Amino acid sequence: MTHEQLFGATPEGHWSAPGRVNLIGEHTDYNDGLALPMALPHTAKAAVSRRADRRLLLFSGWMPEAGPVDLDLDALAPGTVTGWAAYPAGVAWALREAGHDLGGLHISFESDVPVGAGLSSSAALEVVTALALSDLFDLGLAPAALARLARRAENDFAGVPSGILDQMASACCTAGHVLRLDTRDLGLRQIPFAMALEGLRLLVVDTRVRHAHADGAYAARRAECEAGATALGVPALRDIPIEGLAGALARLPDDTLRRRVRHVVTENDRVERVVALLDVGRAREIGPLLTAGHASLRDDFEVSCAELDLAVSASVAAGALGARMTGGGFGGSALVLVAEDTADATGTVRAAIEDAFAAAGHHPPRVFEAIPSSGAQRLPV
Repeated sequence: MTHEQLFGATPEGHWSAPGRVNLIGEHTDYNDGLALPMALPHTAKAAVSRRADRRLLLFSGWMPEAGPVDLDLDALAPGTVTGWAAYPAGVAWALREAGHDLGGLHISFESDVPVGAGLSSSAALEVVTALALSDLFDLGLAPAALARLARRAENDFAGVPSGILDQMASACCTAGHVLRLDTRDLGLRQIPFAMALEGLRLLVVDTRVRHAHADGAYAARRAECEAGATALGVPALRDIPIEGLAGALARLPDDTLRRRVRHVVTENDRVERVVALLDVGRAREIGPLLTAGHASLRDDFEVSCAELDLAVSASVAAGALGARMTGGGFGGSALVLVAEDTADATGTVRAAIEDAFAAAGHHPPRVFEAIPSSGAQRLPV
Protein backbone atom coordinates (compact mmCIF):
# COMPACT_ATOMS: atom_id res chain seq x y z
CA MET A 1 0.00 0.00 0.00
CA THR A 2 1.15 3.53 -0.70
CA HIS A 3 1.54 6.21 1.95
CA GLU A 4 -1.52 7.96 0.52
CA GLN A 5 -3.61 4.79 0.70
CA LEU A 6 -2.51 4.09 4.25
CA PHE A 7 -2.90 7.54 5.74
CA GLY A 8 -4.84 9.65 3.26
CA ALA A 9 -1.95 12.10 3.15
CA THR A 10 0.73 12.96 0.61
CA PRO A 11 4.30 12.49 1.90
CA GLU A 12 6.18 15.70 2.55
CA GLY A 13 9.40 13.94 1.65
CA HIS A 14 11.21 10.63 1.21
CA TRP A 15 14.46 9.67 2.93
CA SER A 16 16.81 6.69 2.96
CA ALA A 17 19.55 5.32 5.21
CA PRO A 18 21.73 2.29 4.47
CA GLY A 19 22.69 -0.86 6.24
CA ARG A 20 26.40 -1.44 6.63
CA VAL A 21 29.15 -3.98 6.62
CA ASN A 22 32.26 -3.57 8.72
CA LEU A 23 35.43 -4.27 6.81
CA ILE A 24 37.41 -4.62 10.05
CA GLY A 25 37.07 -3.47 13.66
CA GLU A 26 34.48 -5.67 15.40
CA HIS A 27 33.34 -5.24 19.01
CA THR A 28 35.67 -2.27 19.34
CA ASP A 29 33.08 0.51 19.29
CA TYR A 30 31.92 0.10 22.89
CA ASN A 31 35.58 -0.02 23.90
CA ASP A 32 36.32 3.49 22.51
CA GLY A 33 38.14 1.78 19.64
CA LEU A 34 38.53 1.97 15.88
CA ALA A 35 36.40 0.54 13.08
CA LEU A 36 36.27 0.61 9.30
CA PRO A 37 32.66 0.29 8.08
CA MET A 38 31.10 1.03 4.73
CA ALA A 39 27.50 1.61 3.71
CA LEU A 40 25.63 -0.95 1.64
CA PRO A 41 23.34 -0.19 -1.31
CA HIS A 42 20.59 -1.82 0.76
CA THR A 43 18.54 0.84 2.54
CA ALA A 44 15.60 1.61 4.77
CA LYS A 45 13.32 4.22 3.21
CA ALA A 46 10.79 6.45 4.96
CA ALA A 47 7.91 8.48 3.58
CA VAL A 48 6.68 11.02 6.13
CA SER A 49 3.75 13.38 6.56
CA ARG A 50 2.71 15.44 9.56
CA ARG A 51 -0.51 15.13 11.56
CA ALA A 52 -2.46 17.82 13.36
CA ASP A 53 -2.57 15.82 16.62
CA ARG A 54 0.05 14.16 18.85
CA ARG A 55 -0.15 10.62 17.43
CA LEU A 56 2.75 8.74 15.85
CA LEU A 57 1.64 6.17 13.24
CA LEU A 58 4.31 3.80 11.94
CA PHE A 59 3.82 1.33 9.09
CA SER A 60 6.17 -1.48 8.06
CA GLY A 61 6.17 -2.43 4.39
CA TRP A 62 7.75 -5.81 5.21
CA MET A 63 4.90 -6.67 7.62
CA PRO A 64 1.87 -5.05 5.95
CA GLU A 65 -0.57 -7.49 7.51
CA ALA A 66 0.17 -6.01 10.94
CA GLY A 67 -1.14 -2.59 9.92
CA PRO A 68 0.10 0.72 11.36
CA VAL A 69 1.43 0.92 14.91
CA ASP A 70 -0.45 3.78 16.60
CA LEU A 71 1.43 5.52 19.45
CA ASP A 72 0.91 8.54 21.68
CA LEU A 73 3.90 10.81 21.06
CA ASP A 74 3.70 12.25 24.56
CA ALA A 75 3.53 8.83 26.24
CA LEU A 76 6.67 7.36 24.66
CA ALA A 77 8.99 5.92 27.30
CA PRO A 78 11.56 3.10 27.41
CA GLY A 79 9.82 -0.28 27.48
CA THR A 80 6.50 0.98 26.10
CA VAL A 81 7.09 -0.17 22.50
CA THR A 82 8.38 -3.55 21.36
CA GLY A 83 9.40 -5.10 18.06
CA TRP A 84 10.56 -3.18 15.00
CA ALA A 85 8.57 -0.06 15.92
CA ALA A 86 10.73 0.50 19.02
CA TYR A 87 13.57 1.77 16.83
CA PRO A 88 11.80 4.68 15.05
CA ALA A 89 9.66 5.39 18.12
CA GLY A 90 12.86 5.52 20.16
CA VAL A 91 14.23 8.20 17.83
CA ALA A 92 11.15 10.37 18.38
CA TRP A 93 11.56 9.86 22.13
CA ALA A 94 15.28 10.68 22.01
CA LEU A 95 14.63 13.88 20.05
CA ARG A 96 12.04 15.02 22.56
CA GLU A 97 14.35 14.11 25.45
CA ALA A 98 16.99 16.31 23.79
CA GLY A 99 14.56 19.24 23.90
CA HIS A 100 13.27 19.19 20.33
CA ASP A 101 9.56 19.87 19.84
CA LEU A 102 7.90 17.38 17.50
CA GLY A 103 4.36 17.03 16.24
CA GLY A 104 2.30 14.02 15.19
CA LEU A 105 3.48 12.00 12.21
CA HIS A 106 2.64 9.33 9.68
CA ILE A 107 5.75 7.34 8.71
CA SER A 108 5.67 4.46 6.23
CA PHE A 109 8.83 2.38 5.91
CA GLU A 110 10.25 0.07 3.28
CA SER A 111 13.54 -1.77 3.68
CA ASP A 112 15.67 -4.23 1.75
CA VAL A 113 18.34 -4.47 4.48
CA PRO A 114 18.23 -8.15 5.51
CA VAL A 115 16.87 -8.40 9.06
CA GLY A 116 19.00 -10.32 11.56
CA ALA A 117 21.92 -10.66 9.14
CA GLY A 118 24.31 -8.46 11.13
CA LEU A 119 23.97 -5.66 8.55
CA SER A 120 22.40 -3.04 10.84
CA SER A 121 18.79 -3.08 9.73
CA SER A 122 17.78 -1.47 13.03
CA ALA A 123 20.34 1.34 12.71
CA ALA A 124 19.09 2.07 9.20
CA LEU A 125 15.54 2.48 10.58
CA GLU A 126 16.79 4.74 13.35
CA VAL A 127 18.94 6.95 11.16
CA VAL A 128 16.38 7.39 8.39
CA THR A 129 13.82 8.42 11.03
CA ALA A 130 16.25 10.84 12.66
CA LEU A 131 17.16 12.48 9.35
CA ALA A 132 13.52 12.79 8.24
CA LEU A 133 12.45 14.39 11.51
CA SER A 134 15.45 16.72 11.55
CA ASP A 135 14.52 17.93 8.07
CA LEU A 136 10.77 18.18 8.67
CA PHE A 137 11.08 20.13 11.90
CA ASP A 138 14.08 22.21 10.80
CA LEU A 139 16.34 20.86 13.54
CA GLY A 140 19.50 21.16 11.43
CA LEU A 141 21.21 18.15 13.01
CA ALA A 142 24.56 17.10 11.56
CA PRO A 143 25.12 13.44 10.61
CA ALA A 144 27.13 12.65 13.76
CA ALA A 145 24.40 14.19 15.93
CA LEU A 146 21.80 12.04 14.16
CA ALA A 147 23.92 8.98 14.89
CA ARG A 148 24.20 9.84 18.59
CA LEU A 149 20.42 10.26 18.86
CA ALA A 150 19.89 6.99 17.01
CA ARG A 151 22.24 5.17 19.38
CA ARG A 152 20.37 6.58 22.36
CA ALA A 153 17.15 5.27 20.86
CA GLU A 154 18.68 1.80 20.52
CA ASN A 155 20.40 1.75 23.93
CA ASP A 156 17.94 3.52 26.20
CA PHE A 157 14.58 3.04 24.47
CA ALA A 158 14.87 -0.32 22.69
CA GLY A 159 17.20 -1.70 25.39
CA VAL A 160 19.96 -2.93 23.06
CA PRO A 161 23.47 -2.28 24.51
CA SER A 162 25.17 -1.53 21.18
CA GLY A 163 28.00 0.86 20.43
CA ILE A 164 27.74 3.70 17.92
CA LEU A 165 29.41 2.05 14.92
CA ASP A 166 26.21 1.08 13.10
CA GLN A 167 24.54 4.46 13.41
CA MET A 168 27.68 6.39 12.42
CA ALA A 169 28.16 4.20 9.36
CA SER A 170 24.54 4.65 8.26
CA ALA A 171 24.63 8.42 8.79
CA CYS A 172 28.15 9.33 7.65
CA CYS A 173 29.51 6.95 5.00
CA THR A 174 30.09 8.14 1.43
CA ALA A 175 29.99 6.23 -1.84
CA GLY A 176 33.25 4.62 -2.94
CA HIS A 177 34.81 4.86 0.52
CA VAL A 178 35.22 3.06 3.80
CA LEU A 179 34.94 5.15 6.94
CA ARG A 180 37.73 5.19 9.50
CA LEU A 181 35.77 5.79 12.67
CA ASP A 182 37.33 6.63 16.02
CA THR A 183 34.50 5.83 18.40
CA ARG A 184 36.10 7.75 21.28
CA ASP A 185 35.84 11.21 19.72
CA LEU A 186 33.75 10.29 16.65
CA GLY A 187 36.62 11.39 14.43
CA LEU A 188 35.97 10.42 10.80
CA ARG A 189 38.12 9.92 7.73
CA GLN A 190 36.78 8.81 4.38
CA ILE A 191 39.22 6.38 2.75
CA PRO A 192 38.85 5.56 -0.96
CA PHE A 193 38.08 1.89 -1.56
CA ALA A 194 38.04 1.56 -5.33
CA MET A 195 37.70 -2.21 -5.47
CA ALA A 196 36.84 -2.41 -9.17
CA LEU A 197 39.99 -0.52 -10.16
CA GLU A 198 42.08 -3.05 -8.26
CA GLY A 199 40.19 -6.06 -9.61
CA LEU A 200 38.58 -6.86 -6.27
CA ARG A 201 35.09 -7.83 -5.23
CA LEU A 202 33.69 -7.97 -1.70
CA LEU A 203 30.97 -10.53 -1.10
CA VAL A 204 28.52 -10.70 1.78
CA VAL A 205 27.50 -14.21 2.83
CA ASP A 206 24.26 -14.05 4.79
CA THR A 207 24.24 -17.35 6.65
CA ARG A 208 20.52 -16.88 7.43
CA VAL A 209 21.33 -17.75 11.04
CA ARG A 210 19.46 -15.06 12.92
CA HIS A 211 20.89 -13.32 15.95
CA ALA A 212 19.56 -10.92 18.55
CA HIS A 213 21.86 -8.26 20.02
CA ALA A 214 19.54 -7.87 22.97
CA ASP A 215 20.25 -11.38 24.23
CA GLY A 216 22.58 -12.08 27.12
CA ALA A 217 25.62 -13.04 25.05
CA TYR A 218 26.20 -9.61 23.53
CA ALA A 219 25.65 -7.87 26.87
CA ALA A 220 28.01 -10.34 28.54
CA ARG A 221 30.83 -9.51 26.10
CA ARG A 222 30.42 -5.83 26.81
CA ALA A 223 30.47 -6.44 30.56
CA GLU A 224 33.61 -8.57 30.22
CA CYS A 225 35.38 -5.81 28.31
CA GLU A 226 34.43 -3.29 30.98
CA ALA A 227 35.68 -5.67 33.66
CA GLY A 228 38.97 -6.05 31.81
CA ALA A 229 39.43 -2.28 31.54
CA THR A 230 38.65 -1.87 35.24
CA ALA A 231 41.13 -4.58 36.22
CA LEU A 232 43.82 -2.90 34.12
CA GLY A 233 43.06 0.57 35.47
CA VAL A 234 42.25 2.18 32.11
CA PRO A 235 39.13 4.07 30.97
CA ALA A 236 38.59 1.62 28.10
CA LEU A 237 40.45 -1.17 26.33
CA ARG A 238 41.32 1.35 23.62
CA ASP A 239 43.95 2.62 26.03
CA ILE A 240 45.98 -0.62 25.92
CA PRO A 241 48.57 -0.22 23.11
CA ILE A 242 49.51 -3.26 21.07
CA GLU A 243 53.08 -2.94 22.40
CA GLY A 244 51.77 -3.26 25.96
CA LEU A 245 49.42 -6.16 25.35
CA ALA A 246 51.61 -8.95 26.73
CA GLY A 247 52.16 -7.05 29.97
CA ALA A 248 48.47 -6.25 30.29
CA LEU A 249 47.45 -9.87 29.79
CA ALA A 250 49.93 -10.97 32.45
CA ARG A 251 48.14 -8.74 34.96
CA LEU A 252 44.75 -10.37 34.38
CA PRO A 253 43.98 -13.39 36.56
CA ASP A 254 41.05 -14.64 34.48
CA ASP A 255 41.56 -16.43 31.14
CA THR A 256 38.22 -15.27 29.75
CA LEU A 257 39.11 -11.64 30.39
CA ARG A 258 42.55 -12.19 28.86
CA ARG A 259 40.99 -13.47 25.65
CA ARG A 260 38.44 -10.65 25.45
CA VAL A 261 41.13 -8.02 26.00
CA ARG A 262 43.44 -9.64 23.46
CA HIS A 263 40.75 -9.52 20.79
CA VAL A 264 39.95 -5.84 21.28
CA VAL A 265 43.59 -4.69 21.39
CA THR A 266 44.65 -6.75 18.37
CA GLU A 267 41.52 -5.76 16.44
CA ASN A 268 42.28 -2.06 16.88
CA ASP A 269 45.76 -2.80 15.56
CA ARG A 270 44.30 -4.65 12.57
CA VAL A 271 42.16 -1.61 11.72
CA GLU A 272 45.24 0.61 11.65
CA ARG A 273 47.14 -1.89 9.51
CA VAL A 274 44.27 -2.15 7.00
CA VAL A 275 44.03 1.64 6.82
CA ALA A 276 47.77 1.89 6.20
CA LEU A 277 47.51 -0.56 3.28
CA LEU A 278 44.51 1.19 1.75
CA ASP A 279 46.27 4.55 2.02
CA VAL A 280 49.08 3.33 -0.25
CA GLY A 281 46.87 1.46 -2.73
CA ARG A 282 47.62 -2.05 -1.49
CA ALA A 283 44.06 -3.25 -0.88
CA ARG A 284 44.91 -6.73 -2.13
CA GLU A 285 47.12 -7.25 0.93
CA ILE A 286 44.36 -6.77 3.52
CA GLY A 287 42.98 -10.29 3.07
CA PRO A 288 45.12 -12.03 5.73
CA LEU A 289 44.17 -9.32 8.25
CA LEU A 290 40.49 -10.02 7.62
CA THR A 291 41.02 -13.74 8.18
CA ALA A 292 43.08 -13.10 11.32
CA GLY A 293 40.26 -10.92 12.60
CA HIS A 294 37.83 -13.78 12.15
CA ALA A 295 40.06 -16.16 14.07
CA SER A 296 40.22 -13.66 16.92
CA LEU A 297 36.43 -13.25 16.96
CA ARG A 298 36.01 -17.02 16.86
CA ASP A 299 38.60 -18.02 19.46
CA ASP A 300 39.17 -15.03 21.75
CA PHE A 301 35.81 -13.26 21.63
CA GLU A 302 33.71 -16.40 20.99
CA VAL A 303 31.00 -14.73 18.91
CA SER A 304 31.17 -16.83 15.75
CA CYS A 305 29.13 -19.92 14.86
CA ALA A 306 29.55 -23.02 12.70
CA GLU A 307 27.98 -21.42 9.64
CA LEU A 308 30.19 -18.32 9.80
CA ASP A 309 33.30 -20.43 10.32
CA LEU A 310 32.37 -22.57 7.33
CA ALA A 311 31.78 -19.53 5.09
CA VAL A 312 35.25 -18.25 5.97
CA SER A 313 37.12 -21.54 5.60
CA ALA A 314 35.36 -22.58 2.38
CA SER A 315 35.95 -19.22 0.70
CA VAL A 316 39.64 -19.03 1.63
CA ALA A 317 40.16 -22.63 0.49
CA ALA A 318 38.56 -21.68 -2.85
CA GLY A 319 41.03 -18.85 -3.42
CA ALA A 320 39.56 -15.82 -1.66
CA LEU A 321 42.14 -13.33 -0.40
CA GLY A 322 40.55 -13.27 3.05
CA ALA A 323 37.25 -13.54 4.89
CA ARG A 324 35.72 -12.77 8.28
CA MET A 325 32.44 -12.56 10.10
CA THR A 326 30.96 -9.07 10.25
CA GLY A 327 28.57 -7.58 12.78
CA GLY A 328 27.83 -8.60 16.34
CA GLY A 329 28.08 -12.32 15.67
CA PHE A 330 26.13 -15.33 16.95
CA GLY A 331 24.95 -15.71 13.34
CA GLY A 332 24.54 -13.10 10.64
CA SER A 333 26.97 -12.55 7.79
CA ALA A 334 30.55 -13.01 6.65
CA LEU A 335 32.62 -10.85 4.30
CA VAL A 336 34.76 -12.41 1.57
CA LEU A 337 37.41 -10.50 -0.43
CA VAL A 338 37.98 -11.96 -3.91
CA ALA A 339 40.53 -11.03 -6.59
CA GLU A 340 39.16 -11.33 -10.12
CA ASP A 341 42.48 -12.61 -11.51
CA THR A 342 40.95 -15.65 -13.18
CA ALA A 343 37.77 -16.10 -15.14
CA ASP A 344 34.80 -16.08 -12.78
CA ALA A 345 36.87 -16.22 -9.60
CA THR A 346 33.87 -14.84 -7.71
CA GLY A 347 31.63 -17.55 -9.10
CA THR A 348 34.14 -20.20 -8.00
CA VAL A 349 34.20 -18.86 -4.43
CA ARG A 350 30.42 -18.50 -4.32
CA ALA A 351 29.95 -22.08 -5.52
CA ALA A 352 32.43 -23.36 -2.93
CA ILE A 353 30.51 -21.67 -0.12
CA GLU A 354 27.16 -22.95 -1.35
CA ASP A 355 28.51 -26.50 -1.81
CA ALA A 356 30.05 -26.49 1.67
CA PHE A 357 26.77 -25.36 3.24
CA ALA A 358 24.84 -28.05 1.38
CA ALA A 359 27.32 -30.75 2.42
CA ALA A 360 27.04 -29.65 6.06
CA GLY A 361 23.25 -29.68 5.96
CA HIS A 362 22.94 -25.91 6.56
CA HIS A 363 20.28 -23.71 4.99
CA PRO A 364 21.50 -22.23 1.69
CA PRO A 365 23.24 -18.89 2.29
CA ARG A 366 22.37 -15.69 0.49
CA VAL A 367 25.43 -14.28 -1.28
CA PHE A 368 25.59 -10.77 -2.76
CA GLU A 369 28.17 -8.12 -3.56
CA ALA A 370 28.94 -5.28 -1.17
CA ILE A 371 29.50 -1.96 -2.93
CA PRO A 372 30.60 1.08 -0.86
CA SER A 373 27.53 3.30 -0.99
CA SER A 374 26.11 6.59 0.25
CA GLY A 375 25.00 7.33 3.79
CA ALA A 376 21.64 8.74 4.82
CA GLN A 377 20.07 11.25 2.48
CA ARG A 378 16.86 12.95 1.44
CA LEU A 379 15.69 11.43 -1.84
CA PRO A 380 14.79 13.53 -4.85
CA VAL A 381 11.10 13.88 -5.65
